[in-house]
Amino acid sequence: MEGMETDMPGLEKFSPGALQRLQEQTPKEKPDVKDSPRRSVRIALERLPVAFSNTPVLLTPKRGPQKRLLEAYSRSEEPSRKEKVRGQRKPQTLTADSDSGSDSDDHTEDSDNEDSILGTPAPLSEYEKKRLQSIKDNAKFFAALNILETAATLKKKTKVKIPPRQLRRPFTKVQEVNGVRRRSMRLQRVDPSGTPLPEPAVQFDPLPGDENQPMKPVGPLDMEPIHEVQDEAVMLDFLNTWKKASLEVPPCGAMKQPLSSLKGYKARLRSMTLVEERVAKVTKNRIFSLAIHPSESQTLVAAGDRWGEIGLWNLGHESADGGVYMFEPHSGPVGCLHFSPSHPAHLLSVSYDGTLRCCDVTKTVFDEVYRDEAAGFSSFDFLSDDGSNLLVGHWDADVSVVDRRTPGTSCELLAQVNSKSVRTVHVHPADRNYFMTAGGGDVSIYDVRRLKPKGMRPVASLSGNTKSVGSAYFSPITGNRVVTVCADDRIRVYDTTSLHSEAPPLLLSLKHNNKTDRWLTRFRPVWDPRQEDCFVVGSLVQPRQIEVFHESGELVHSFKDANYLGSVCSINVMHPTRNILVGGNFSGRAHVFMD
Repeated sequence: MEGMETDMPGLEKFSPGALQRLQEQTPKEKPDVKDSPRRSVRIALERLPVAFSNTPVLLTPKRGPQKRLLEAYSRSEEPSRKEKVRGQRKPQTLTADSDSGSDSDDHTEDSDNEDSILGTPAPLSEYEKKRLQSIKDNAKFFAALNILETAATLKKKTKVKIPPRQLRRPFTKVQEVNGVRRRSMRLQRVDPSGTPLPEPAVQFDPLPGDENQPMKPVGPLDMEPIHEVQDEAVMLDFLNTWKKASLEVPPCGAMKQPLSSLKGYKARLRSMTLVEERVAKVTKNRIFSLAIHPSESQTLVAAGDRWGEIGLWNLGHESADGGVYMFEPHSGPVGCLHFSPSHPAHLLSVSYDGTLRCCDVTKTVFDEVYRDEAAGFSSFDFLSDDGSNLLVGHWDADVSVVDRRTPGTSCELLAQVNSKSVRTVHVHPADRNYFMTAGGGDVSIYDVRRLKPKGMRPVASLSGNTKSVGSAYFSPITGNRVVTVCADDRIRVYDTTSLHSEAPPLLLSLKHNNKTDRWLTRFRPVWDPRQEDCFVVGSLVQPRQIEVFHESGELVHSFKDANYLGSVCSINVMHPTRNILVGGNFSGRAHVFMD
């Protein structure tokens, strides 16, 4: 319609037929003034907003293939849109694609425009027809499943109340039948055929009282080797050698020598070497304690292991057994070994099984000195110069005074110390009225004259250790220094010149890796008997070595050998008068460095 004026923007895109139908649906109002046809059309178009407010007008975008398929599916379920339009007038759909440029009243063109307005789709392709049929088939299939009816039925059912989750499972005690708990055949160490299995090799440090080995009988035990001896005559000759070497030992006072210079001491340590002949398996299992005979002519070593065995080794003794003989006087780990200071033919040992025995090579017996099966023994030391009086440390924080001259296997006095446990006891070398205990996180000095059965206060306490203390020892000549090893990876040295000082000053806190864990025996730093300002300790450093430190923290020397020392020597001991160092490892081997 050329020259038509409209006040509504965008209507010029609609066809004349569509505009005419919109005018017919708009309520007719009588114009105030009689106007020409062009004026009437203008007025009608001015009132189009009213028609739009009463009649919904759908503006549909251009349809794509997916929308045509959906419309075709909806028409397949309902009567065609043209039939609905013929039966009743439906709101027309105005599309933006309608032809608005023609003013002709041609019926064909108007019919085409009407189909375009009503949204009649174009003919479907073969692919679209097949897809439409598949949609119909799927709809019928899901309708046959009655999913909606089943879901409605389930919703009507009452919900099951779930009890609140319990935070902790109730404990049920295992019932025992006739006082015996049932155990599997694996725990009973029995084969399914009924044959007992061999005991496995335990690889961790046992606690006191956890051993399952039967206790040794009360009284003396004969020195019978636990291994096969090639020649008994050679063994008797071996014992006679120990007996003769004990008679050659000078008195204790003559063995103490003055301190040498640090430079001379280093030169003496460098002269000590290790060769293949000085490495031997002395015990079957891990070494817990070592002792070296004070003889000047013979090199005799004793070692105690974790299963109560004691090995005696005579270096240089040519025999089929290699000069090593093993005995089993205890049923638990041998925690401490010492030769008697007045009679070195006597080797005393304490065990976790609660027994103290004396190996007398002159009588070829292990005599029993003290027994207390209720509490295991950890260590001991001599209270007198002749070795007749002993101080024994218990794991349960007790100490006992034992007199070897008293008949029987009891103690003279049992006292309790102010500590959680006692790992080591050590008597002051210059004043034997004082002794020191180490265990738990405590290191304390006590007066033996004030021992009480129900606890006593220490004379002095060495502070600074934050974790469990493995050992503590006085310096061997004056006792003015104390060296301790702690699980906090520290080795500490204290000044104990004044025993009555409540808190002896700390001289050294040396960083040292002490994490031996459960596979190795704990380190025990010990002073050199001839150089009391230097101590020797095992090491976890690679290559494997044994370290010697000065009290100032200086590393004096490291004993190492790439060919014959390839393991950690946790327990070490030095000869009181000769240049000899013995180190024991976890496999029962002893390594002897000497010049």
